[in-house]
Amino acid sequence: MRPTTALPLFTRALASSWRSLIGWSLGVIAALSLYLPLFASIGGNGQMKDLLASLPPELITSLGYDQISTGSGYTQATYFGLLGFALLMIAATAWGTAAIAGDEETGSLELTLAHGVGRVQVVLERTLAVLVRLAWLGALSCLMVFLLNDSAGLGIDPANIPGMGAAFVGLGLLTATSSIAVGALTGRRAFATAAGAGVAVVGYALNALANQSADLDAMHNFSPYHWAYGASPLANGADWGGLGLLYGLAAVLIAVAAVGLSRRDLVN
Repeated sequence: MRPTTALPLFTRALASSWRSLIGWSLGVIAALSLYLPLFASIGGNGQMKDLLASLPPELITSLGYDQISTGSGYTQATYFGLLGFALLMIAATAWGTAAIAGDEETGSLELTLAHGVGRVQVVLERTLAVLVRLAWLGALSCLMVFLLNDSAGLGIDPANIPGMGAAFVGLGLLTATSSIAVGALTGRRAFATAAGAGVAVVGYALNALANQSADLDAMHNFSPYHWAYGASPLANGADWGGLGLLYGLAAVLIAVAAVGLSRRDLVN
C-alpha cells in the first residue's frame, strides 16, 4: 500500500530533525550576536586598521578582511564568509550525507522503498527537507543581521540582505546536493561526506588562492565560494549570475542523484 500522506518522506525528515535544527539555529544566533555588535570596536576602529595593515596582505585578502572597515564587508567577512560559512557547510554536509547514504548504510532505505515509495521520490523529498532546513538557517541569519543592523552601526542597506541570504543558502545547497548525489551513486557515507566537504573546502581554497594575484584570478571562475560572495551582495545586492550557478548546479546534482539511485542495485 502506498503512503497516503502528502510528501511523507519530507514531513518525516523535518519532524525527526527539529531538535538538531534548534541547535543549529542557536549557533547562528550566538555567532551573529557575538560578532556584529563588535563592529564599532573592530571593523571601524583605527587601531584595528593599523594592525591589519601590519599583517601580510595575502592573509588579509584570503580572509576578506580588507573590507571590514564597512559594515557590509565586516558582516560578510566575519560571519557569512567565515564562521557562518563553516556552520552552514557542516550542517549541509551532515544533512546531505544522511539523506541517502546514511539511510542506505543503516538499512533504512530499503525498508522505506519496501513501502511503495519510489526512488526518485526519496531523492526529491529528502532534498526538499534539506533545502527547507538550510533556508531556515539562511532566513534566521538575515533576520539577525536586519535586527542588529542599526544597533551595531553596520549601515547595511536592508534591501541587500535577502540577496546575501540567497547566496548563503545556495552555497549550502550546492554542498548538500553534492553529498546527496555521491551518496545516491555509491551508497557510502564516507564518500558522500567527502563530496560535500570537498565542495566547501576546495571552493574556499580556490577563492583564497585567486585573491593572491591577478595572475590567478581565473581560479575564481571555479570557486562556488566566489560565486556566492565575489560580488559582495551585502554591499551591492544580489548577484544573479552567481546565484544561477549555485542553484543551477545544485539542480543538476539532484537530477544525477535521482537517476543514479534509480539505476543502482541496492542489494549489493
